Amino acid sequence: MMDQPLASRIGPTPLLDAAQLNADIEATARFGGTGNGGVSRLTLTPEDKAVRDWFVARASELGCSVTIDPIGNLFASYPGRNAALPAIMTGSHLDTQPGGGRYDGILGVLAGFAALRALKSSGLVTEHPLTVVNWTNEEGSRFSPAMFGSGVHAGAIALDEALAIRDQSGVSVGQALDSIGYRGSRSHTENPAAYVELHIEQGPVLEAEGIAIGAVTGVQGLRWFDVEIKGTESHAGSTPMANRRDALTAAARLILDVEAIGRAHAPGVLTVGRAGVFPNSRNVVPGRVSLQIDMRHPGKAGLEAMETALRQAVAGQTDSRIERIWAKKPVAFDPACIDAVRQAAADCGLSCRDIASGAGHDAAHLATLAPTAMIFIPSRDGLSHNEREYSSPRQCADGAEVLLRTLLKLDRRLA
Repeated sequence: MMDQPLASRIGPTPLLDAAQLNADIEATARFGGTGNGGVSRLTLTPEDKAVRDWFVARASELGCSVTIDPIGNLFASYPGRNAALPAIMTGSHLDTQPGGGRYDGILGVLAGFAALRALKSSGLVTEHPLTVVNWTNEEGSRFSPAMFGSGVHAGAIALDEALAIRDQSGVSVGQALDSIGYRGSRSHTENPAAYVELHIEQGPVLEAEGIAIGAVTGVQGLRWFDVEIKGTESHAGSTPMANRRDALTAAARLILDVEAIGRAHAPGVLTVGRAGVFPNSRNVVPGRVSLQIDMRHPGKAGLEAMETALRQAVAGQTDSRIERIWAKKPVAFDPACIDAVRQAAADCGLSCRDIASGAGHDAAHLATLAPTAMIFIPSRDGLSHNEREYSSPRQCADGAEVLLRTLLKLDRRLA
């Protein structure tokens, strides 16, 4: 393989094997495939183990060394010309929501492998080593909070605390890691020179505007709340309407308040994503309701205003309580990295616009360690966390090509 310097500008010809990238998307969709085109691959399950095994095998074929840290993050390291330089990192996550799609998260990992494959086949050698990473539990669907793999790596969450988290069946993260054989022993302590993550938009903006690439400027702030409303369980047939303390009726009023608060604080969003009704019997007036609420806003002041309004609404319900269980500050990405994404898109002849991320991503944790950026491609109908989630093979390849060229630009600038 010829060792070519990267001093000269890479030409407009695509370097990336789009067909192989699409084949990888199809291949990995079978791990937890639902039969309806989607994927249900919760973190640290047998399905997650299967796709992790696939990750390790592909990384080894590319000549990467693979390390696993104590929270199960996977790092596939590809050598550069100067081993003394810190790696430029890319990647995302392999876990999905229950009944999720085949692009959310994993596209960023597969595009990282596609970038390494392009370098290897073309003979291009970067100055920095390159690392493709899979972060454990980005989704937070089995274990809460979300993104604790990257959170542990960034020092935002203590390792012991993360390992002790339990799912609804009482299984701890540590036990789950051991059960699939992916609890590593060596922490990946070196901060990357930069981090770039490719992801589907998970929203409707790029598709609606006919834009190929989103240069992500940052991630909205996020707060999660647990709310409990108590009433009195009683017989549905013998309790007059005037004598009822129906917790579900009170919860319904609060849910409408949540909707109104979200609309009043645009561009913020507020969602009741889960409700539990107890005892959940047809002929019993509900005596207790639990709600899980998701709040997001790109600005700290907006988050504060929304939380104040939410707490006032909860206080307006008799015998209720609210607890904030998780929070993430708004994150602004590195201007130079964002500009590298814009330039890479221009080099590919692709339309590009700046866009803020409404969803949380591992990149938000990495931004505390290194210059960071994200790349978005369109999502059909704005759907994600859905079996009908879809980005076309061409859109996926465009995103991966922009990722590769962004990595090359950052390699030259940072070296």
